[in-house]
Amino acid sequence: MILVVDFGSQTCHLIARRLRDLGVTTKIVDPENILAEIKENKPKGIIFSGGPAFVTRKDSPTITKKVFGLGIPILGICYGWQLTAHLLGGTVEGSRKEYGPANLKINVNNTLFSRVDSYSRVIVSHGDTVTKLPKGFIALAGTEDVTYAAAFNPAKKIYGIQFHPEIEHTTQGIKVLKNFATNISQVKPKKHVLDIKKIINQIKEAVGNGNVVCAVSGGVDSTVAAALVTKAVGTRLHPIYIESGLMRVGTVEEVKKIFKIHFRVKPIIVDAKKEFLKRLKGVKEAETKRKIIGALYIELFEKESKKLKNISHLMQGTIYSDVIESKGTKKADKIKSHHNVGGLPEKMNIQLLEPLRYFYKDEVRRIGKKLDLPDELVYKQVFPGPGQAIRIIGEVTPERLEMQQKADQIVIQEITKAGLYRKVYMSFPIMTNTFSTCVRGDERQLYEVVALRVIESKDVMSTDWAKLPYDLLQKISSRIVNEVPGTSRVVYDITTKPPATMEWE
Repeated sequence: MILVVDFGSQTCHLIARRLRDLGVTTKIVDPENILAEIKENKPKGIIFSGGPAFVTRKDSPTITKKVFGLGIPILGICYGWQLTAHLLGGTVEGSRKEYGPANLKINVNNTLFSRVDSYSRVIVSHGDTVTKLPKGFIALAGTEDVTYAAAFNPAKKIYGIQFHPEIEHTTQGIKVLKNFATNISQVKPKKHVLDIKKIINQIKEAVGNGNVVCAVSGGVDSTVAAALVTKAVGTRLHPIYIESGLMRVGTVEEVKKIFKIHFRVKPIIVDAKKEFLKRLKGVKEAETKRKIIGALYIELFEKESKKLKNISHLMQGTIYSDVIESKGTKKADKIKSHHNVGGLPEKMNIQLLEPLRYFYKDEVRRIGKKLDLPDELVYKQVFPGPGQAIRIIGEVTPERLEMQQKADQIVIQEITKAGLYRKVYMSFPIMTNTFSTCVRGDERQLYEVVALRVIESKDVMSTDWAKLPYDLLQKISSRIVNEVPGTSRVVYDITTKPPATMEWE
């Protein structure tokens, strides 16, 4: 076993998931419980996660120094490395901040970097850095701005790295984790199998004899979750689609088709377009929009549930990236409230059922394939639960919503026509609430700027911007400014995650 110590990193759970995929048993633990966890689990190795804190501040999470004297191999990642250096007598200081891609150069051969290229791309996200190594440590690698991007103490088997090997876009990060787990910690991996039967049995146990209302959106997560729950409870599943008016054009028809063909059931459709716009009127702040949408969804689901018999649970297609961005652990920062996590009201009259809560997007797709769902459902592009409301910066008015939906149709049409729909993770426009001068028929106008976001990802925890052909970008831009009234120009967002999030709000 490898213990993963949670210092509040957005990707702490992802570290455990990567090791699990390698066949390594893991357990995520809190730093204050580390000695008891070591005594109980007898780990072969320990990984310190990253986190949002700064080691030089008094209120930052820490760990007992006793852990460094137990002879168990330790790998500190980002904050975990800074904390290790700080506790062992090194110096950690604020430096030039690094967020996003960086180039790692390995200067010393070491088991941690076995079969890793001397130069590789890594993902970094930090403000502080180690500027002086603790006694007994040797520098292994650096980036353009960080001298000690990797170091180790050979006598104590303690390693530290100032990048994130768990993130997909660190090109050789899996090799680093594998080297630590199998070569350094001497863990013998066992093949990991995605156990669908186990998930279904857990649903059966949770629901008992109750009935489940199923919040569906036509997206991958809610469809796969509904398929799992159907396997568990059969006709006791009642799908409900809330027509908020905030989704993509044609979503209602798509939901009806999905459940008619693949579930042989007619979903309940609730038309609430006017109510959503009414509640969002005058609201400009993103978190407030998310919470309003989340609360109204629950209100409507509870109202519909009362019309049915013996409803005990509300099923949602929540996945782990939703959870962690909504402050999934006690030491993590909240990035944004997802409407089905942080947007939920504190008191609910129905129990939540979230069969995909601890899975990532690529795992959800694998589950969908194992359930024999068709590719057009499993590999559908991601769409946020709050819909176009968080792709309209500022107030959501009927006029701006219509502009956003028209622009969104154009983006999807052109991406699909270019044969790239399945090759990119998400593609969408944003109404930026920024205005610029344009010329319409020799007349000066001040119209809204539209941003285009097209990204590549597998598990949502990191993304890269898609290098679209220039002629495709030109086509999308020309269609938007010509076909969507009130738009002046289109700009292309080329920011990775981190530091950006996938959505603008």
